[in-house]
Amino acid sequence: MGPFTAHRPMKISNTPNNSSTITGFILLGFPCPREGQILLFVLFSIVYLLTLMGNGSIICAVHWDQRLHTPMYILLANFSFLEICYVTSTVPNMLANSFSDTKVISFSGCFLQFYFFFSFGSTECFFLAIMAFDRYLAICQPLHYPTLMTGRLCTNLVVSCWALGFLWFLIPIIIISQMSFCGSRIIDHFLCDPGPLLALTCTRAPGMEFYWTTIISLLLFMPFVCIMGSYTLVLRAVLRVPSAAGRRKAFSTCGSHLAVVSLFYGSVMAMYLSPTSEHEAGIQKLVTLFYSVGTPLTNPVIYSLRNKGMKNALQKFLGI
Repeated sequence: MGPFTAHRPMKISNTPNNSSTITGFILLGFPCPREGQILLFVLFSIVYLLTLMGNGSIICAVHWDQRLHTPMYILLANFSFLEICYVTSTVPNMLANSFSDTKVISFSGCFLQFYFFFSFGSTECFFLAIMAFDRYLAICQPLHYPTLMTGRLCTNLVVSCWALGFLWFLIPIIIISQMSFCGSRIIDHFLCDPGPLLALTCTRAPGMEFYWTTIISLLLFMPFVCIMGSYTLVLRAVLRVPSAAGRRKAFSTCGSHLAVVSLFYGSVMAMYLSPTSEHEAGIQKLVTLFYSVGTPLTNPVIYSLRNKGMKNALQKFLGI
């Protein structure tokens, strides 16, 4: 049985000597009147369905169109599957919470969501880096690209992304799950996030807070440096292309990926690495909502609008 699946009571006390045992946290989500909850439920349901349909369409288009059986589109299909997983780690629970009177999430459920949400987010960081590396090879090493980016290398990169993503936060999340929590069990968020959770621990854990900040910083900066390095080299190569049409094609190929990188990294860095990372609860929710729900929704639109091959494949798949 996994480290978070065992159902164990959570120790919570108002004082060090007066402890009681409960089995969950309260996720406040987006507090508002009943009519507002209904509106949010409808809105999030539509966004969730559109995200599933958009990313699912990309996966199906790549699967059925033989012309898209290339590393770039295989990576894109895997990325779309990842986006489906990422949004599924939060939205179904948000929908269930909309009409819940108690809004309680179990201890094991909270840490399972915590683990999967951050694991999918970590995997996304690594995927964005290898997609940038793929574009670097395709544009800067076009003659050697077929021999460099082989099917085997592509598979190894995909497997490595998933493995690293799911191992990156495993140890700190296990450590946090073993802590004791005091006072209120209310989390003013729509998901189990490290900030509100660490604020509920019985004793301050500056060591864990520093460790958490460090691994998040490494996770964000290492892939980001790879992405920026790849695109710096791509830009240099593109500017040497003599024809305007060739430059346009290269920029079009990379533009969609850069747009996705900007949306995701911009919001995540603003959330976790800005000097004022102790945001108000409302700002935390909006920023988290943007990168965890908004970007998976917009990514299929960005890729289909800016990528001619994907646009044609989607039109063929959808019968347009």
